[in-house]
Amino acid sequence: MAGLMVAVNVQACELQPGSHCKNANLTGMDLRNMELSAIDLSGADLRGADLRHADLRGANLEGANLTGANLTRLI
Repeated sequence: MAGLMVAVNVQACELQPGSHCKNANLTGMDLRNMELSAIDLSGADLRGADLRHADLRGANLEGANLTGANLTRLI
């Protein structure tokens, strides 16, 4: 998919498809246009994160805190 960012390193967690980022603190992060399919974000803190146009197909968000996150036009 054109325009999607592929990887970013945060707290020893590489934000890329299929990564394990369980319980990661991603509060307020700009994750727009990120390719995050099949990533494990279970228990992650995504409060206020910008996830516009992010690809989260098959992602595990069980127990993730998405309070105030921008989820506009997720793929």
